[in-house]
Amino acid sequence: MRQLASLARTPRKDLGQMLVEAGLITSEQLIRVRELQSKEGGKIERLLVKQRLVTPQQVAFFTSLQLGVPYVNLKKEGIKPQAVGLVPEGIARKYNAIPIDMTDGSIVMAMEDPTDILAIDDLAVLTRKRIEPVLSTSQDIQETIDLNYRAGGEIEEQLSQIPSRFRKADAGSQEGARVSAETIAQAPVVRAIDLLIKQAVRDRASDIHVEPQEEKLRVRYRIDGILTEIMALPLNVHPPLLSRLKIMAGLNIAERRRPQDGQITFDMGDKEVDIRVATSPTVWGEQAVLRILDKSFAFLPLSEIGFLPDVLDRYLQMVKTPFGMILISGPTGSGKTTTQYATVNQLDSTGRNIITIEDPVEYRFANINQMQVNAAAGMTFAAGLRATMRLDPNIILVGEIRDAETAQIGVQAALTGHLVLSSVHANDSVGVLFRMVDLGVEAFLLASALLGVVSQRMVRRICPYCSRLAKIDPDEQLSYEQEFKEKRSEFLVGAGCSSCANTGYLGRTGIFEVMLMSESIRRMLLKGASSDDMRGQAQKEGMVSLWHDGMLKVKAGVTTPYEVIRNVYSIR
Repeated sequence: MRQLASLARTPRKDLGQMLVEAGLITSEQLIRVRELQSKEGGKIERLLVKQRLVTPQQVAFFTSLQLGVPYVNLKKEGIKPQAVGLVPEGIARKYNAIPIDMTDGSIVMAMEDPTDILAIDDLAVLTRKRIEPVLSTSQDIQETIDLNYRAGGEIEEQLSQIPSRFRKADAGSQEGARVSAETIAQAPVVRAIDLLIKQAVRDRASDIHVEPQEEKLRVRYRIDGILTEIMALPLNVHPPLLSRLKIMAGLNIAERRRPQDGQITFDMGDKEVDIRVATSPTVWGEQAVLRILDKSFAFLPLSEIGFLPDVLDRYLQMVKTPFGMILISGPTGSGKTTTQYATVNQLDSTGRNIITIEDPVEYRFANINQMQVNAAAGMTFAAGLRATMRLDPNIILVGEIRDAETAQIGVQAALTGHLVLSSVHANDSVGVLFRMVDLGVEAFLLASALLGVVSQRMVRRICPYCSRLAKIDPDEQLSYEQEFKEKRSEFLVGAGCSSCANTGYLGRTGIFEVMLMSESIRRMLLKGASSDDMRGQAQKEGMVSLWHDGMLKVKAGVTTPYEVIRNVYSIR
């Protein structure tokens, strides 16, 4: 400890000057940041990062040289659960520090400020071990805390505190309804739901599934498109848990025979999260699905959602056209809404009137007029589209074409000088043409109105922190070799680490197939050509198929052959 105190008092080389000598910033930039520091206060390293002159990792690396304390990249470092268990989550967050390793007499502690003697003393007293501080970035420490402190045990502990009369009441009886209403005031239920949602947000989950089974209440998170069971709870906590969710979403807690939909705005402390709640009866009781709406994905530019440069150029060629129809296809969960929002964000909302018709409105945008579908009030996609035509629009986004009326009105809008962007369920881009004809749109009208079609899927990205070259299954290897006519023995895969929860994947990206409606394809549509003929013609004209686009991302080390096979197998 005396060594640490000495370290804190020892004169150190100026960090800003070290960054100048390393060529990361100029002397002029350092002077400007010092002037800003004299006005606003704060540490110079934080101001340098805030001004985007250096990265947090660069600051941490040079700070480690300055202090003589090792720098640790927590994204790649293995975290020992036994060490984490010695420090409560609240203390870890208080000091922004996390234990990563331990021996009989000491703990290696990753810290943002390894010269914080008070924090080190408190941690030493708490753990009864000597603290060996190492340096890491603030964000990496916070993310590692999120990944390593799981709420499952605390959720079970909170639910076990619910009085037995609340848990044993029959959910379908009047007594059950009264007891469920009383759970509003039950702190353990409130705390359990809060922990459940917070953990899901930390895990980057898009959905929370609360599903009663014959002998347990199953809770699953959908992370990167894959459902994973998080915990199994006693079935008798189901009534109070579901009642609390209904109260938060503004639903009728006494109604258990019909599906219900609602919305929650959840306060995470540093941000608010919007959650869509849907409940529905099953043979074992009501299930609930909570859709977590991550606003960061709503504001992604087109260049960051997975378009390859040439494919993006083809898509922008359509988007820049003043009128016509663009259709985006793919199954549920394929990222159609993300592509629509990214497209709308790219368009000029100042000089043009952009109107959207959505069911529901998931994200709200400035300078864009958004309309909510309300079937009970007669506000359907078709009715909204008809109303929109009288509002002097330039660009109309229709969330989804589900019926003949919406399809026909959308085509008419495209033919009368509006740019219409919508989605439709179809297997691939050529399949969209047949789907629209099947909905009752005349082929000659579709040929005139349609600018092009995008078909897309979502695949998981290889975790960048544990990626390595390795052999894969022969079937996966063969699928790549057949596409590129080249032998390859090793592929980039994720080995599994704390950053990706040992899955080998972290985040998702899109794979796309963009078909432009050329004169040749229009003539083929009017003549009733087969889908194979139209697909062949589109590929001659430069269309990259979904399968090929996915394999190009395999070649670039973005994803694996397994992910492409899993998501695109149905349309090869």
